[in-house]
Amino acid sequence: MRFLLAAVLLGGGLVACGTGRPPSSASSDCADASPGTGVAKTAVPTTHGPQDIAKRPEHANGYRTGMRAVTTRSFMVVTANPLASRAACGVLRAGGTAADALVAAQTVLGLVEPQSSGLGGGAFLLYYDAATRALDAYDGRETAPAAANGDSLRWISNADRGEPKPDTRASGRSIGVPGVLRLLELVHNEHGSQPWRSLFDPAVSLADDGFAISPRLAAALAPEAARLRLDPQASAYFLNPDGSPKPAGTRVRNPAYAKTLGAIAGEGPDAFYTGAIAHDVVDAVANTAGGRTPGLMTLADLAGYQAKKRAPICFAYRRKQVCGMPGPSSGGTAVAQVLGMLGHFDLGALRPASPGEDGGRPDPLAAHLIAEAERLAYADRDKYLADPDFVTAPPGLLDPGYLAGRAALIDRARSMGTARAGDFGPVDFAVAPGHEHGTSQITVVDSRGNAASMTTSVESAFGSYHMVDGFFLNNQLTDFSARPTDAEGRPVANCAQPGKRPRSSMSPTLVFGANGPAGGSVEDVLGSPGGGTIIQYVVKTLVALVDWGLDPQQAVGMVDFGAENSPVTNLGGEHPLVDAADNGASDPLAQALRQRGHTVDVTPQDSGLSAVRRAGPGWEGGADPRREGVVMGDAERTSPAS
Repeated sequence: MRFLLAAVLLGGGLVACGTGRPPSSASSDCADASPGTGVAKTAVPTTHGPQDIAKRPEHANGYRTGMRAVTTRSFMVVTANPLASRAACGVLRAGGTAADALVAAQTVLGLVEPQSSGLGGGAFLLYYDAATRALDAYDGRETAPAAANGDSLRWISNADRGEPKPDTRASGRSIGVPGVLRLLELVHNEHGSQPWRSLFDPAVSLADDGFAISPRLAAALAPEAARLRLDPQASAYFLNPDGSPKPAGTRVRNPAYAKTLGAIAGEGPDAFYTGAIAHDVVDAVANTAGGRTPGLMTLADLAGYQAKKRAPICFAYRRKQVCGMPGPSSGGTAVAQVLGMLGHFDLGALRPASPGEDGGRPDPLAAHLIAEAERLAYADRDKYLADPDFVTAPPGLLDPGYLAGRAALIDRARSMGTARAGDFGPVDFAVAPGHEHGTSQITVVDSRGNAASMTTSVESAFGSYHMVDGFFLNNQLTDFSARPTDAEGRPVANCAQPGKRPRSSMSPTLVFGANGPAGGSVEDVLGSPGGGTIIQYVVKTLVALVDWGLDPQQAVGMVDFGAENSPVTNLGGEHPLVDAADNGASDPLAQALRQRGHTVDVTPQDSGLSAVRRAGPGWEGGADPRREGVVMGDAERTSPAS
């Protein structure tokens, strides 16, 4: 399998933005420069672990070598697509806040990267207000409809116990009530400075005028063409008359999306949740064309949706305060647990040798220790974490004494293979691993010092394949356990219930000085897409930034590695420093891990990391070489690689 060289066409490095024009036109002033060089490698099929295509987040797309960190004077944005970065950059140049930029970026991503996020999905956001020195977590996760129950995802009805058709994901049963627009509304009301209506202009113009299908979007269309044919709107939009997917470079227009955005821009999100669009969404969910099993969402479910503000999870690590997303995301807790365990090891002494522009290869002992800590954290995640409005997690999960005990279980010489969850007494949940899929990341800092990290998703590539009014509906409910109990009758914390939000791994993260948000010192802003492996990508990047002193581009670009709670350890075969031939038989890091008992899988990883770091009075940022993302801002220079 060859994976595409997306960035050869789209660039990825220093990008200057704007000279004060309004958001609708400032995008024309942002120009790509300092692109990386695409690398194509032949991926070797593997047989280990949950790496089949049904459980992979999205399709890997190669690697851009030679990318360098970008330094800007006062503001910066990194998204997964240059058109979205450019739209957000124009908003920032016009004096907008990070909250304003999020709206512009998300509406463009929903158009040009619809396989990953959009109006039909949900998001998690950490937002730091520099003026008040307050950090808030915004929960825009989808919810299960009121008619859902623990068996909705595994069979059609009590009378018909067949799987929803054509399968759970592509049926209407997988579709949760979308939340991203209510999240954007809430954060814009509290932190925006530009008129809501104006923030939709870049996306409306692109939808009306057309845009070229990017190599990454084309790569996502190819394996999904058969499923997209099930939906008339999706088929007409992305497929040729003969049913083949439209190739990269094809110019497409989406007037339906422009009309949808126009209604939301003029009337606010109520146009989506209670107006004609809401009726279209419910009709699409109920559609039985082609034998699809209809979903359970109603107009009342849409009208009743609310985004929530929650208290972020903040914890000490190496004289820093790291803050992450609370439940229903497991990301903040899992990252905190991993770092809490790693604090008992001297990772600073295990810095990668000669990291260079592409971040280098991690030290084998460091990779081993990190993967073992992740196994232990995933074990707790899989058993105890779910929507906190329904399930109370054990309060001791982040206790330093508990984490010290977990760290003591790590053998420096041998992998534990599969970890056991911690014992919290009478709590007796079944273990139910979860696998989410396609996501995207928006990382923004504005000239006021506000900072935002938002991870946004429709779940699998193109969500449920249901397209309505120019956007795709999610399949996030497949993040619930398909069964409410295990074979022994123990309840599953992450089972489906009316109004419940499925567990996620999304991990938007901010790093502060020792005094935390109140100290007024944002140091790092980061996050990644990547499904259940998001936790691994974020941990890798945090360790690279904090313990190893790598710059943001090196940190996101270095080899992806880590483990869920299984004997399998991921080692990203897309990286030019990993020899993926023969499943890594000749790769030194793979062999060193195998000698410690790891089952190494060199399947290409599909992280989409972005990281922004405080650099004196300005900012330094990096975009993941594995996707099409670029860094944009009031550019000053491209940093030399260390």
